[in-house]
Order: sequence, then C-alpha cells, then structure tokens
Amino acid sequence: MVKSAFPDHFSSKATSYQLFRPGYPTELFAYLASLVNAEARALDCATGSGQAAIKLAEYFPSVIGADGSQSQLSNADAHPHVNYIVCTAEKIPLSNHSLDLVTVAQALHWFDQSKFYAEVQRILKPGGYLAVWSYGLMKITPEIDALIGHLYANILGPYWPFERKQVEEGYQHIDFPFAEVSVPAFAMTAEWSLTHLLGYLSTWSALQRYIKTQQDPLTEIGPQLAQCWGEHGARRTVNWPLSVRVGKV
Repeated sequence: MVKSAFPDHFSSKATSYQLFRPGYPTELFAYLASLVNAEARALDCATGSGQAAIKLAEYFPSVIGADGSQSQLSNADAHPHVNYIVCTAEKIPLSNHSLDLVTVAQALHWFDQSKFYAEVQRILKPGGYLAVWSYGLMKITPEIDALIGHLYANILGPYWPFERKQVEEGYQHIDFPFAEVSVPAFAMTAEWSLTHLLGYLSTWSALQRYIKTQQDPLTEIGPQLAQCWGEHGARRTVNWPLSVRVGKV
C-alpha cells in the first residue's frame, strides 16, 4: 500500500488526544522489556502525545518518541528517559542497527508499511523486536455499546478512512515480514466518566471529518448516552479488545 503524504488525522485535536485517549496496560510494557536486555534502547513510532513512550520509559533507560506532527509532540508529557523527534515512520533519522525494540501503538495502519518495515530492518539490531498493537471498539454495557456502535457504523461509517479496516481486523491480515513470536493476552481497561467518554469520542478522526460539513453527532447521541449512563458523575469500567503482534529481526 503506497501513501503519498503523511496522513495527519489528529493534530487538530492534539490536546484532546492527550487528555482523552486510553492508556495501555503496564503488563504489556513489562513483557516487551523482558524480551531484551536491561540496557536496551527503544523507539515508539507515531508516538502522538507520548502515551506508549512514557510507559516504555518505566522499563527502558533510553526511549525515542517519534511523530510526524509537531503539534502532537508539543502536547506530549516530558520524561527524563524520553527524547521526542519529528519524523515519519518511513524515514527515521537514526543509525543502522542502533535499536533493540520498535513499537507502534494504534498507528501502523497509517504507514506505508513496506517502507516502514525496511526502516525497521535497518535500525533494529540483529535479534531486535518490532511490536505493533491496536484496539477496536470499547465495551461498557450492552445499551451504551449499541449507541456507540450506531455512531461508529451508521453515522460515521462513510467517514472512516479505508485503513480503519485493518484496526477492525486487529492487524491480523496485514503483511508482517518478521519471525513472529507468541504473545500473551493483555487486558486494556479504564474507569471513565461520561465526560471522559465523550471527550474520547470527539478525537475520532471520522467524527472530525463529519463535523466539517454537518452538525456534531455527539450533540444528539450525548443525551442518549447520559440516559444510559445513569448517575451523573458515575464512573464505569471500559474494556477494549487489544491485539498485539511481535516479530523478531
């Protein structure tokens, strides 16, 4: 799949992205750290607001968070073990065989994957690892899930870019030209208020496309969600299906 330009779908909502996007389970990063030595160096591609990079820094002494959007990186949290750089995943300004781990969180579908994989082969040390993961629609309660599913498929369906299908399939059908390793199951959960949920929905790229020409659909679905949510200010458990693939160079 060839893409002609950096697909920046999120800079316009960079602050909201940093505030409302869900975090990834600590157990995932502990597992990735177990694959390499204690002095390993890691790169998180399309790091966005640095969610994965900051988590990696709990286990790796040197982490690089790379993103093509300066706006996203301007909203990223600082960490003494994380160095942020502006670059695309297809052209990474790092030396050959200089990394032990490359990660991509919920972003591989935006890449020119063949060019990215060539860069991974170049910058990873022999025996290094590439880890990619994605998550689909959240699960909260059947009533809430039905409303979000309606928003996702029936209202926003035509506004999702075609790459979104790879996320829906959990990256299971993408080309992955590495020696794949077995990965344990990980649970991705959060405790959210309705306000947080609505903030998260507002970061969807398809919703941002929709409201350029039509009324924000959250003004209609928001009250319906509130009715299903229950007590104002209540927090509910949110679960996402998390799909992880890891390959060795």
